[in-house]
Amino acid sequence: MSEQGRPPLEGLRVLDLSRIIAGPFCTMQLADLGAEIIKIELPGSGDDSRKFKPPAQGGESHFYLAYNRNKKSVALDLKGEAGREVLHALAAQCQVLVENFRPGVMARLGLDYAAMKARHPQLIYCSISSYGQQGIMADRPGLDPVLQAEMGMMALTGEPEGVPTRHPMSLNDLFSGLYASTAILAAVTVQRQTGQGQQLELSLMGSALAVMSNYAQYCFASGEDPPRMGNTHLAAAPVGLFHARDGAFYLACGTDRLFNKVCTEVLQRPEICEDPRFIDNAGRIKHREELFALLNDAFGSDSLENWLKKMRAAGVAAGPVRTVSQALASPEVQESGMITSVPHPTAGDLRMVGTPYRFSDTPPAEPVAPPLLGEHTEEVLRGLLGMDSAELARLREAGAIP
Repeated sequence: MSEQGRPPLEGLRVLDLSRIIAGPFCTMQLADLGAEIIKIELPGSGDDSRKFKPPAQGGESHFYLAYNRNKKSVALDLKGEAGREVLHALAAQCQVLVENFRPGVMARLGLDYAAMKARHPQLIYCSISSYGQQGIMADRPGLDPVLQAEMGMMALTGEPEGVPTRHPMSLNDLFSGLYASTAILAAVTVQRQTGQGQQLELSLMGSALAVMSNYAQYCFASGEDPPRMGNTHLAAAPVGLFHARDGAFYLACGTDRLFNKVCTEVLQRPEICEDPRFIDNAGRIKHREELFALLNDAFGSDSLENWLKKMRAAGVAAGPVRTVSQALASPEVQESGMITSVPHPTAGDLRMVGTPYRFSDTPPAEPVAPPLLGEHTEEVLRGLLGMDSAELARLREAGAIP
């Protein structure tokens, strides 16, 4: 059990061979909860996401900065025997390894699960890939937007009469990272009971399928594809985008009780909810177009601020449509404490979105800026492996470290 007042995963050490989003997002969750993350990067170039700029802060890509706080960076070339032996020495001091290379890459390096298990039976070895480690698609490259297209997500997104549209966020990478961190924590529980590690496999395809949830069930139940709904909802009305006199807001009103509140308490138009067409949810879905026209006409008579105040007083879920910068600056986000500021060696005072975790007794780790490439190489090799200057010099001569 974690000591009160200390991060819950303090004492867990993770060897992170991942890059870009899915793996780094996974290990950042563990880091936020107190795990020590040793991020292994190729000398000279590092995590591919370091190149995803502009914009940049202090020369560091915004993309890299978003997924790599609370980690230590070790620059290590795994193509040579010297670098691989250092990795084995580090693995002996770790409980978890995370990698998201294409299937086959780790095997070619002699660092696949079978090879690592032989030397480090305690190690939890988590692999994240696009389509899984085996199967008919295992060797095919895949990125998040491709998986959005292939797994039906794009078919659900966009206006009903428009074209399928990808979500700009890398949803499947993020889902995979979250599933992976959950799987690792489950495996750590077993590891602490048995002393043994195991192999974990996550894929973007599997994560995409898992989160299709009610849309997949719709297909099973009806034998049909769920229709594209745009800003509205498949099974409830009125749910959608509406326009006040001076701005847009989203209203989610999925029950008869809430709809009656909107008509009587917010709009003071009881005749709308008494209309036979709108008396229940089934009727409101059938006559969605007429209902939305009536509501938009009514909402256009007053300001966004006034309507949102009335919605809140009535207990109805509604909120303004904001830009990203407006959301970050909103009073509720500022109050949440999730916008944090940390010192960075080249970017100075670095603002970033922190963790959403809240624990009463074992708080998350204090945020630390994402590391510069290889920033902790010597610190880790000296402190964790006990290497001296002569050993570090031999590794530099062999090209294993910069």
